[in-house]
Amino acid sequence: MNKNYIQTGRTNQKLETRDKILKSAQYFLKKGKAFNLEDVAKKSGVSRATIYRYYSNVEILTTEASLDINTLDSETILEKYQDKGLEEKVLGIQDYFNTLALDNEHLFRKYLSAVLVPNSKETKRGARRVKALQLALKNEDISPKEKKDLINLLTLLMGIEPLIVTKDVANLDDQESRRLLKWGLELVLKGYLTS
Repeated sequence: MNKNYIQTGRTNQKLETRDKILKSAQYFLKKGKAFNLEDVAKKSGVSRATIYRYYSNVEILTTEASLDINTLDSETILEKYQDKGLEEKVLGIQDYFNTLALDNEHLFRKYLSAVLVPNSKETKRGARRVKALQLALKNEDISPKEKKDLINLLTLLMGIEPLIVTKDVANLDDQESRRLLKWGLELVLKGYLTS
């Protein structure tokens, strides 16, 4: 997904269009039908040019649509933590995204290989972790800059990217990877909560 395009102009309308495109691709995936970007354009009722603004190829769209089928929205993730403290909320978010990444590791690795392009200045990743953390930290009494920095730091300890490092570089198994990332997040939160 072309995040830079999403963040310019009418953001809500663009997010709705993105969701419409993803849902249309998911229609084909659920039916087990092969499809291309033109098929998705017809199904979603948007132009081919619009599809290409969001997804440069069908592989990226297919992988993101596959992952999106299994991913809860940020509000739903936080529902069971609404009466909990900050640490429990953030650990819950981490557990959700690390479980999702491990359960769908092959798809996430495929998605990363499709969207990460050397020397590209364009961000092409979604921001589900960031949105969930923004909701969890919305009532924290810190400056916007510190809040943004804390969210970005916490994001480094959840999802497929740190799991790839713990598994492929540090040679840890799934359980040890989860334990180490949880410990790191606890240390960051301890430092934040005591400052």
